[in-house]
Amino acid sequence: MTSALQNFRRPPGPTEPVTLGIDPETLTTLQELQQEYGDMVSLTKPNGRVAYFINDAAEVRRILTRRHSKYRKGPGFERVKMLLGNGLIVSDGEVWRRARRMIQPAFSRQNVHRLMQVMVECCDRRAVQWAGLAANSEQCNITAETSDFALELILISIFGSDYETRIVAEGDNPFDFLSRDSTRDLSVVMKVRHLRDLLLSIIEARRTGSDSDEFDFLSMYLQATDKGGQPFSNAELLDELMTLIVAGFETSANTLNWVWYLIAKHPDVETKLIAEAEEYLPSVSAMNADSLSAMQYTQQVLEEALRLYPPVWLFTRRSHEDDELDDFDVAPETDIYLSPFILHRTEHYWPDPEQFDPDRFAVTDKPKKDRPFFPFSLGPRRCVGEYFSFLEMKVHLGLLLPRFHMQLVDDSQPALELGINLRAAKDIFMKPTER
Repeated sequence: MTSALQNFRRPPGPTEPVTLGIDPETLTTLQELQQEYGDMVSLTKPNGRVAYFINDAAEVRRILTRRHSKYRKGPGFERVKMLLGNGLIVSDGEVWRRARRMIQPAFSRQNVHRLMQVMVECCDRRAVQWAGLAANSEQCNITAETSDFALELILISIFGSDYETRIVAEGDNPFDFLSRDSTRDLSVVMKVRHLRDLLLSIIEARRTGSDSDEFDFLSMYLQATDKGGQPFSNAELLDELMTLIVAGFETSANTLNWVWYLIAKHPDVETKLIAEAEEYLPSVSAMNADSLSAMQYTQQVLEEALRLYPPVWLFTRRSHEDDELDDFDVAPETDIYLSPFILHRTEHYWPDPEQFDPDRFAVTDKPKKDRPFFPFSLGPRRCVGEYFSFLEMKVHLGLLLPRFHMQLVDDSQPALELGINLRAAKDIFMKPTER
């Protein structure tokens, strides 16, 4: 460590080097550091790099919003880049700003509302599947079912009619391994690379084909141009499409998996959800943006599930300028670790934090921005598909929960799989019955 760094005002922390990754050991380490040293912790990694673990709600918000320009993506994103390329999740600087400006219009509320019928149709296919299981007294693998639902939905939302004619034309979905295999190792990276040939053929066919009135995300991405009037190149489109496919289905799939588990454990919540769905969605024809927006209790349930089980449990940043956090200095090249999982379960921010209580998110006079809650990140890097995700999950619950009761086969607390995304370590099985 240089003498300049030694003179920096650093938060308290251990003197011995600390190893951090994206794994269960890192969660345990960060929890122990927070308990011993508080919400601002400094440490030195085995390679000599200084790192801060920040669990102070105000400082987390400051890093992700007002001072976001002082930070770039941190350690751990190399694995994501191998899988997705240099898409919106991974890119930085002007590459990220250009892509974000080009992509943002596709996710306007008006455009997302145009995909509600696709959401309904995907729910209808789940209902047929679940009705068959119920009739035969068979178990439902809710983890697989929510993954299949979310993957099918995002693929149709991206590719429109090309989903049927180009992706599943031969019966099998070549993207199925994304929902079946939770690992994100080199074998999955190679499978993803093989898919890029298929995506490139669809992109090229769209570029040379006649104009169509069909709406999907690919059409929006193809029409997008930057300030200079330049569209995405094929290579850029491939990265952005793979990012949208993987990120677009994993967040909703994992959240719905946890929501069905939590509903099964809390029959009082189930009763309120059904009553709300019957009030605002008495029929599919009654479904519109306003009726879904009015389902406030469903929104509360989803947000409370995301508090307990945020899709990305650990964010990292790396400073590239001097900064100050609270009374401490941040030197350039400092790694910053932020954990929604830990922050969302910190008792002085969330009383009785392990308890599932959707009323935490009831509409009150207190501004929601004061809550330390960032399952979709915050600031300019906030997930562009957040509204799409909430809408599809509301449609899913609003249509399926009034029709099916799900009883847990094993009601013990599921273990966690702590990789790039937060998952249940084992699939959750339920017994469906039709109401």
